This record gives sequence, structure tokens and C-alpha cells, in this order.
Amino acid sequence: MKCPKCGGEIALFDLKPNCKHCGVNIMYFTQQEGLMRDAKRTELEAGAARMVIARVKANFIGGKLQIVRLICTLLTAAALLLPFGGVQFSVPFFDWTYSAGILGIVGAVQNGFVQQIPAFLGSAPFFNAAVAVVVPTACLVVCAVLDLLLVGALLLGFLNLTRSTKFMCTVSVIGAAIALLSQIAELVLWRVIGADSMTRPTIGFGALAAMAMFLVVLFINRALLKKGIEPQYREFDPKRRELLKKVRAGEVDLDSLPLPIFESEEEREERMHALEEALIAEEEGKEA
Repeated sequence: MKCPKCGGEIALFDLKPNCKHCGVNIMYFTQQEGLMRDAKRTELEAGAARMVIARVKANFIGGKLQIVRLICTLLTAAALLLPFGGVQFSVPFFDWTYSAGILGIVGAVQNGFVQQIPAFLGSAPFFNAAVAVVVPTACLVVCAVLDLLLVGALLLGFLNLTRSTKFMCTVSVIGAAIALLSQIAELVLWRVIGADSMTRPTIGFGALAAMAMFLVVLFINRALLKKGIEPQYREFDPKRRELLKKVRAGEVDLDSLPLPIFESEEEREERMHALEEALIAEEEGKEA
């Protein structure tokens, strides 16, 4: 066994608490060394965690544009509740209206209407009505998937602020184009199919609302790219994160680093203020 401080040899049966070579208390010296190592690791990990928090803040509430983007992205999802189009059925002993919106699709699945669409497509009397159902519904589903991508990019945007913003721009352009095509298709179907004795296509304006919200999200993200999304880091936190990576990779030994490892003037003032408060509290405790 060797002394942790001076490296001197200590006999196996030497049970004295102090090293016979340098006199250091072996147990307390080992504990102090472990506490210092933990303090250094905590400083590095706290710096890396603060950087993540700073990116999250910059992504969601870092400015007015980020707050508006968050609200408008949620409104894009809300726009899908409005019907993109629909069909009015009027046959003997049956009168029903289908609306190609999120709520309309849920209702159609519950009453079994969606399961009958293949049969409608193969039936001459209901073929036109089935087409007027499938087209806006398909466009709505595509827009819903794109909106999920928007929300996902927004929620995970703190991982890479610039890349996620560019991705949201691309998705918004595609979503606006699909919504516009849906509205044009509904107008064409309404004009061409018209009304027969049993069905009548109806025009919904949910596609226009979705297109408008996709465009708003697009313009907001373009404005953010132009302005720049820069999180506010503490002075030495980027260096702490890089050093933490090297420590975890085994390239740097914690014992070779000073304590504190990095310290700005502001952090030093905070540390000294906390130390003064601790000393004052200790003196007050002794007096009591």
C-alpha cells in the first residue's frame, strides 16, 4: 500500500491513521481528494446542462419571434379541425353529411363510413361522391403528417437551432402547397360533379386556413434565420462542455485540473458572496 499524498510505502498491518513518511491523515486526505474530484466534475456537467437550457430557452421563448412561432405552430394543428371539404348524402331513409376535417374523420371512422369507401369507389351511383371524399381527406392526412413534423422539429429544435428552423421552412412550403391544391381540387370537383339526386359535394375552407398558417410559420422561420438564433451562454460554459467530453473520453485526468477549473469575474463574485453568507450563518449559529 502507498500513501496517496507522498507515495511512500505503508506496511499492510500498519493501522495508524497517519502516514509515517509525511504525517498526512490518509482517510481524510482520500475523502478530500474525492470531494475535489466531484466538485470539478459537477462544474463541467453544470456548464453543459446550462448550455442545453440556454438552447431550449432560445428555441421557445428567446424572443418575440420564437413565442409567435410556438403559438402559430399550434394554430396550424388547430386549423386541421376545420373541414377541407365534404359531401352531402341524401338517399331514401338516409341523410348524412361528411366533412373532411379531423373531427369529421373521427366521426366517420366511428360510424363505419370510412370502411365503406372502397365499396363506394366501385359503385357507379356513389363513385363521384367517393372521389369528393377521398381527395380532401387524403390532402388533410398529408397536412396532418406535415404538421406533426413541424411540431416535432419545434420540440427538438434546441438540438440544432438553425437546422430545425430550415427544416420547418421546408415543411411549411410543402404544407401550404398541399393545402392550396386541396382547395383547388375541391372547387374543381364541386364545379364538375355538381349535384345529382343523391350526393352533393360541399366546399370547406379549412384548407385555406391551414395554408395561411403554414405560410405564417414559414415567414416567421425565415425571419428567425435572417435575424439569427443565438443562445446566451455563460462565458466559460462552451469550454466546460468541450473539456467534459475529453474527461469522459479519458483524454484529460480530473486530478490534473485546478478547482475551480474556469471562473469568470461574475462567477467569482457569486462564489465569494455565497462563502460570506455561509460564514455569517455559521457565526450566528455559534452565537445562538
